[in-house]
Amino acid sequence: MSSDNPMVRFDNVQKSYDGKTLVVKNLDVDIAKGEFLTMLGPSGSGKTTSLLMLAGFEPATHGEIYLNGKPINNVPPNKRGIGMVFQNYALFPHMTVAENLAFPLKVRKMSPTDVQQKVDRALAMVELPSFGQRRPAQLSGGQQQRVAVARALVFEPELILMDEPLGALDKQLREQMQYEIKHIHENLGVTVVYVTHDQSEALTMSDRIAVFEDGVIQQLSSPSTLYEKPNNSFVAQFIGENNRLNGNITAIDGTVCTVELDSGDKVTADKVVDGGIGTRTTLSIRPERVDLDPEAGSVPVTISGKIEELIYLGDHIRVRMSVAGTDEFIVKVRNSASGQSLETGQLTTVGWNPEDCRALDEIAA
Repeated sequence: MSSDNPMVRFDNVQKSYDGKTLVVKNLDVDIAKGEFLTMLGPSGSGKTTSLLMLAGFEPATHGEIYLNGKPINNVPPNKRGIGMVFQNYALFPHMTVAENLAFPLKVRKMSPTDVQQKVDRALAMVELPSFGQRRPAQLSGGQQQRVAVARALVFEPELILMDEPLGALDKQLREQMQYEIKHIHENLGVTVVYVTHDQSEALTMSDRIAVFEDGVIQQLSSPSTLYEKPNNSFVAQFIGENNRLNGNITAIDGTVCTVELDSGDKVTADKVVDGGIGTRTTLSIRPERVDLDPEAGSVPVTISGKIEELIYLGDHIRVRMSVAGTDEFIVKVRNSASGQSLETGQLTTVGWNPEDCRALDEIAA
């Protein structure tokens, strides 16, 4: 989403802490006004450093960051007008909730009437209207995080940065807060740049996701494109669950290639990897895109396999199989009332459509 007037632009930004190793390499990305962009990646991939440079807490070693078309590399953090939410809430323990929210407004020398109005509105926005006189220690983790979000919103910034804001919450509360933050974003139309290492969180909340690895954005796409059409093996592995099969390309027909797997099986797949016949490749296919024991002729690609393990997960059964030399091939079978009878040790076949299987760069088996 390169925009003519992006709210945020990273222009060839680099960051090194020691003058030798780049933790962020040649970062070029535009973030549109009103967009929810998530920076996703493992620890040390450069996502948090990129956020801290945008916030002004870390200087860029090279390149320029723009906010609304203006360079901000030399603008101090408190003059950038950006809201911030951190994992550890960063609330002042000696202040009430209302005083915590009023703090950024008083710093901006707003009138007491305006301060009161904005604090009340921010508390209502995060559904804590009657909590103003409590102190942070009297709140649950989820309530504290809502106050932290309210404090980032209270001075009505156009841009909010969130660094692993839900990391300290339990699973159920975390999922609830994901929806709440998403709804606040939709209702206010603010621009959000969000950092997480949690792929399901990124998929749930974002308009676009930038997947970081080794200081480089590996892919920047919508959640559905990232999941369904990963550009490379790292993205395929990092986003969602993924079956991998290694082999050599033996024929190419337009965008489809034939791959002879290391097991000797031959299959067809969508050719994403560069290179001609003889190129090593890793096939990537999602467990829910695989049919177990497909009817003859119903799918173009079939391979024989053996059921190694069945795990009942309520709405579906997770079937671990030996297929083409790997015993970690996963198929998700919908749990239907009629239910097909599956047994450990059963010999069967798996099948899929070639467009659901992507031939990517090889990674070690």
